[in-house]
Amino acid sequence: MTTLPIGLDRSASTSLSTQIYGAIRHAIETGQLAAGARLPSWLDLAAQIGVSRGTVRVAYERLIDEQFAVACGAAGTRVAERPPLPASPARSPEAPPFPDLFHAFGAAPLAFQMGVPSEDAFPFKLWSRVLTRAARRAAAAPVGYPDPRGDPDFRKEIAAYLGVARGLRCSPSQVLVTAGFSAALGLAIRGLGVEGKEAWLEDPGFPLTRTALDLAGMTVRAIPVDADGLDVEAGIRSSAEAALAVVTPGQQAPLGMAMSLPRRLALLAWARRNDAWIIEDDYLSELQLKGRAAPALASLDPDGRVLHIGSFSKTISPALRLGFLVVPVEMVRRFGDIAACLMPAPGSFVQHAVAEFLRDGHYLRHLRHMKRLYATRRDSLLRCLNELAPDSIKVHAAAGTAIVTTLPRSTSDVDVAMRALQSRLAPAPLSPWYLQSSGPQGLLLSVTNLDERKMVEHCRRLVEVVRKGS
Repeated sequence: MTTLPIGLDRSASTSLSTQIYGAIRHAIETGQLAAGARLPSWLDLAAQIGVSRGTVRVAYERLIDEQFAVACGAAGTRVAERPPLPASPARSPEAPPFPDLFHAFGAAPLAFQMGVPSEDAFPFKLWSRVLTRAARRAAAAPVGYPDPRGDPDFRKEIAAYLGVARGLRCSPSQVLVTAGFSAALGLAIRGLGVEGKEAWLEDPGFPLTRTALDLAGMTVRAIPVDADGLDVEAGIRSSAEAALAVVTPGQQAPLGMAMSLPRRLALLAWARRNDAWIIEDDYLSELQLKGRAAPALASLDPDGRVLHIGSFSKTISPALRLGFLVVPVEMVRRFGDIAACLMPAPGSFVQHAVAEFLRDGHYLRHLRHMKRLYATRRDSLLRCLNELAPDSIKVHAAAGTAIVTTLPRSTSDVDVAMRALQSRLAPAPLSPWYLQSSGPQGLLLSVTNLDERKMVEHCRRLVEVVRKGS
């Protein structure tokens, strides 16, 4: 090979040898230089591009060190044999996961967006002071390995909160701090050893949970829900020998009903008879907008068959990536070992902050304020929808911090949700929550980040998008 076109920018901050290395590496990776091709000698390339021989030598030595080239003595320097590059995927590797659920990670929430708490009503000044104190405490802490189960003080505060707010009596030793709901679910699946077995999942149910069970090699059985929650008898008819049931008994996700006491007792009896397990996803905690939230399912469990998962995503911020898992006393040692080896708790700094937020009563006061605020916003949204769109957007249920609506059968809720993003609205499509193909077309409209001054405008834009898609 006698020529090798390399463009150099002598005004760039990058060294000339690095630019030469990068150009040759790019030519190798893109196939412009085939395996076995001979590179110009140091002297020839230096003369060709007007640099010193030593500059070329540094570039070649780096290519050889990184196995892009091979020094062959008198035969010169040649391109190394390398496996072919994989074909470009149909979907960009930069594309975010679950585009039907999360339109953009890290972006400010839009109107109707699910899964995020109110931004405008959060006590940022107070929270900033708490974070500052937590940062100082973390900086002054001994330089050692933190407890992989979570900060002991934080676990103590979680246990105390659960006893007061969720009726769940547990010791701090039963609480493991996790990186949000997803990590708690993964820890529960691994700790129970149910990979590859059958699992009940509510239909409709959270798509992320369904995918997590699939990734664990589990066979997911879609169990219908009705006004009393999960239909336990239907589950027994479908798969009596399942090893696991994942449920949202406090407020069913996404339809909002609480599981009745007879259904709760029936589910616990099934788990006891079949040596099965129940994972309770308490995704909204005590954020019941009307009346008091029902106690946690785990509070009724005398046999240690329920693992309780909670998080601070819907109540403080999903950016914390902070959740917790409560396990039966008999399984504390096993889960602690798994946390230490595979899934340790996140950094102690944010744990210290939330522990103080709980201990000083700020958290419960914040929740009481959010309940009143969300109830007001939900009532306003219901009135607005009933006035502007009774024909095209029908209200199905007021569920937790969201409104569940249905659309005409001829309308694709996924398409409507994608088009709504262009209007700076982020409703979630309902159909992806159903395992059965007969699930209705609809939209989930969160009330948490609605500005009542702009609510009519937002509703009108949403109605316009829906009607264009019908």
